[in-house]
Amino acid sequence: FLQGKLFDSTVTDEGTWTLEDRKLIRIVLMKTNRDAGNCWTSLLENEYTADPWVQDQMQRKLTLERFQRENPGFDFSGAEISGNYSKGGPDFSSLAK
Repeated sequence: FLQGKLFDSTVTDEGTWTLEDRKLIRIVLMKTNRDAGNCWTSLLENEYTADPWVQDQMQRKLTLERFQRENPGFDFSGAEISGNYSKGGPDFSSLAK
C-alpha cells in the first residue's frame, strides 16, 4: 500500500480506483491544478519519481494542451513540440495582440 503525502492536491470527488484481474489496483486521480507548468515529478513527495522520459512526454503533452486552449482556432492535434516546453513552455501573455 502507498503511504505519504501526494505531490500536490487532487479533486476528491473525481478520484476512482478499480481492481483488475484480482491483482492490479488502478488508481485515477484528477489534479486540482492542470496547468502545463504544474507537471508532477512524482506521485508522492520524494517517492515514486516519474521516469525522466515519461516526465518529458507529460510536459510536452500539457504544453500542447495549453497552446490549444490559448489558441482555439488552431489545430495542434498533429503538432510536435521542441525547445523550451518545461514548466509549461514560454509565456506569451505579455505580447500585444
